[in-house]
Amino acid sequence: MSEPGAGRSIPFGVLWGAAALVGFTLVSAGAARVGVIGPEEKPASEATATRDLRFKDRSDGAVTVHEAGDDRLVAVLPPGGDGFIRGAMRGLARERRQKEVGPEPPFRLTRWDDGRLSLEDTGTGRRIDLGAFGPTNAQAFGRLLTAEAAR
Repeated sequence: MSEPGAGRSIPFGVLWGAAALVGFTLVSAGAARVGVIGPEEKPASEATATRDLRFKDRSDGAVTVHEAGDDRLVAVLPPGGDGFIRGAMRGLARERRQKEVGPEPPFRLTRWDDGRLSLEDTGTGRRIDLGAFGPTNAQAFGRLLTAEAAR
């Protein structure tokens, strides 16, 4: 019996092409690693609106949202509603517990001049680009930015 593929050879052009591809990949990866080439940098965005907020759980399951400076009520998130806001805040609260950060530092909600919304935990430095979760979820936080504080 003969060996499978015996008598067949790979054309020189194919070998040369494969070697060139491997070489190009290695050179490109090395250049990216040392910083010769890299991702395109976006111009810095300016904040057009910011609001520092604190979130407090109520015994009835609702969550109240307050202005950080004067503790004025901004919104009440009813039990079972506003799932995205609740989920995002649960994740940030878990990170605060892990880093032993208390409830005092506010969360900074920011609208940028390019329309993006972000939420930053000023206690841990964690920032979330809310647009990454879709426009509906980002808008859930967006209404907290524009809501009038109760007097």
